[in-house]
Amino acid sequence: MEINAGDTAWVLVSAALVFLMTPGLAFFYGGMVRVKSVLNMMMMSAITIAVVTIIWVLVGYSLTFAGDTGHVIGNFSEVGLKGLISPDAVSGTIPTLAFVAFQLMFAIITPALISGAIADRATFRGWIAFVVGWTCLVYFPVAHSVWFLDDGAGGWIGDNLKAIDFAGGTAVHVNAGAAALALALVLGRRVGWRKDPMRPHSLPLVILGAGLLWFGWFGFNAGSALSAGTTAAVTFVNTQVATAAAVIGWLIVERIRHGKATTLGMASGAVAGLVAITPSCGAVTPVGAIILGVLAGAICCFAVSLKYKFGYDDSLDVVGVHLVGGLFGSLAIGFLGTAAAPSAVNGLFYGGGVSQLGKQALANVVVAVYSFTVAFILGKVIDKTIGFRVSEDEEVTGVDQVEHAETAYDFLAAGSGLRGHSSVARTPAAETETSEKEGAHA
Repeated sequence: MEINAGDTAWVLVSAALVFLMTPGLAFFYGGMVRVKSVLNMMMMSAITIAVVTIIWVLVGYSLTFAGDTGHVIGNFSEVGLKGLISPDAVSGTIPTLAFVAFQLMFAIITPALISGAIADRATFRGWIAFVVGWTCLVYFPVAHSVWFLDDGAGGWIGDNLKAIDFAGGTAVHVNAGAAALALALVLGRRVGWRKDPMRPHSLPLVILGAGLLWFGWFGFNAGSALSAGTTAAVTFVNTQVATAAAVIGWLIVERIRHGKATTLGMASGAVAGLVAITPSCGAVTPVGAIILGVLAGAICCFAVSLKYKFGYDDSLDVVGVHLVGGLFGSLAIGFLGTAAAPSAVNGLFYGGGVSQLGKQALANVVVAVYSFTVAFILGKVIDKTIGFRVSEDEEVTGVDQVEHAETAYDFLAAGSGLRGHSSVARTPAAETETSEKEGAHA
């Protein structure tokens, strides 16, 4: 098949949009933590860009999309992207390297999502080790199982079971959400959890991050069509509609439960809608997307409080939004799916029976259990060897200072400005010189 310039351009632009989601996630998560943890939180997202990119080129793409081994993993035939820079390397109507780039961005953001569950208390070295291990042991085989299609000779979830995951509800969100729950249990609760206020330090950063995520998600979902055509248009519209509806659903529940509609609730509702529509954006109508979005916003708003009931400290509600939202969006296909949509499957409400619902449920349960188990074991091993949690004293001091020797905001300089002194940051040499002068005057 010949390369189509329009399809290629759309996939490459979509890849760039999905890349933007990881910096957006860094702002979203960074704004939600306390001031003493914001840099560490943003670094946990950003470092996945560097780490996963290298792994993906060396072995990741090959293990995910180069052939099939047992319907659960690829092979090593394209390590180092061997042979893929050739003009003859084509996937459908686009160069294979365009597909490589697009899928890389999914591999980057998936482990980054997990980091929100362990905010304020993880060592940076432990996090890097986890990203390497979990990406290789969990993400690659799950992505292969979901997305490697080869007329029945591909991955067991998408090609054999025929469960639908258009853009990552199972492979990304349920996968990451289950791992997030495991790490929250491994690292334990933060010092002062449920006693001390742990409010977001910057809601403007949260809103900025949510806006970047929403913008990038059009590439995430519509880009997964891998062509510039009707499927991309349908998924684009469904993504917008469901996200808007989820904001409304979340705020309604928040207003009923707490009496106020909050900025944080609006941002969280948008992300919940984006998560839920991801697996189903190619399976429902725009009206179905409205129904799905409203329900997703409401359900996830309730779900984030589960951590208080069950006693696990999921710092930034990764479980309540990504695990629950991804699971709901995937199961919704079994109810709201219609053969008129690109995925071409009828759910229960369109006369399709419960067959598709069963397939969706089985796929997500297996992925959740597998991801949770591997993440739990991996987290324990890392904690017992190189250390995964900072000490209690270090946590109280703040992981920014302890792990990175930095702080996000120079309050000392701002304070000196209020006292009539220069607010320009001093170099160590300047501070030494000033101290000597002040000592001489004394």
